[in-house]
Amino acid sequence: MSKHTDAAADVLLEKKGCAGVITLNRPKFLNALTLNMIRQIYSQLKKWEQDPETFLIIIKGAGGKAFCAGGDIRVISEAEKAKQNIAPVFFREEYMLNNAVGSCQKPYVALIHGITMGGGVGLSVHGQFRVATEKCLFAMPETAIGLFPDVGGGYFLPRLQGKLGYFLALTGFRLKGRDVYRAGIATHFVDSEKLAMLEEDLLALKSPSKENIASVLENYHTESKIDRDKSFMLEEHMDKINSCFSANTMEEIIENLKQDGSSFALEQLKVINKMSPTSLKITLRQLMEGSSKTLQEVLTMEYRLSQACMRGHDFHEGVRAVLIDKDQSPKWKPADLKEVTDEDLNNHFKSLGSNDLKF
Repeated sequence: MSKHTDAAADVLLEKKGCAGVITLNRPKFLNALTLNMIRQIYSQLKKWEQDPETFLIIIKGAGGKAFCAGGDIRVISEAEKAKQNIAPVFFREEYMLNNAVGSCQKPYVALIHGITMGGGVGLSVHGQFRVATEKCLFAMPETAIGLFPDVGGGYFLPRLQGKLGYFLALTGFRLKGRDVYRAGIATHFVDSEKLAMLEEDLLALKSPSKENIASVLENYHTESKIDRDKSFMLEEHMDKINSCFSANTMEEIIENLKQDGSSFALEQLKVINKMSPTSLKITLRQLMEGSSKTLQEVLTMEYRLSQACMRGHDFHEGVRAVLIDKDQSPKWKPADLKEVTDEDLNNHFKSLGSNDLKF
């Protein structure tokens, strides 16, 4: 077994059996991603992809509480305010890693046990296999901090059933356990007590093909028992979600929810009204445009959006209200959807010329 890191490292990169194993190792910070971690994972992923002795890649989080709660955005916001320009580099390299996961030539298995949000979704959802447990808690909560569901959210969210992805993106709604599988975000579900055994079985495979790996995952999935007989928690609301969130503007979506008037619709309305109006409008357009783009085209678009958000007001205010002062009372500017003009919106999506993200 070869190790590339010491025990105190934020990410462990180990060759075990037939696999390269990536362990996100900042459990105190819910394994939030730093630029240093992104760089290490990217370069190791590329090496393993070329290595004939590495047959699969496994990624997991240390500590049992989180797979990865997202990018360490507090650090980015603080650096921006101190005029240290790390945001252009952080988002560029993070999105390049998301693309590397999506185009990985080796079977890629993400064990999404615990909190999996934002940047953690980007490290898992584009890979071939995503294994959720009953402890998995999925969300793309970015509209609450003046951002948008990035890391390729514009690619995978509009491709979920009906308008489910639009609903998850705009409200930041949390999915738990087997529902992460039922929503189509995970490819398999395994009871967490069997997770270590599953990993051992994968590592013990001899020169496995993609089919061998799939078959091990399939067996564990079939034998999982937790919540097996429960239906998808949003099943009863899917008709409402599909009709309310099929509108092309935020104003119409809000009108649809008001007209619907059910307690579920009014609950979503309450949530949406707390979000950054700019973020809501950017996000809706991001998903509509992303629905017909490749992952690389989506990441290029999202890179433009990320840089526009760094220049704006709401991201820094959202980070302050949610992560720093924790007063949960952000003062958005503009504070009203109707004040977010088409011109504002178009500026977010504008090309950055030679600074665009290219693959």
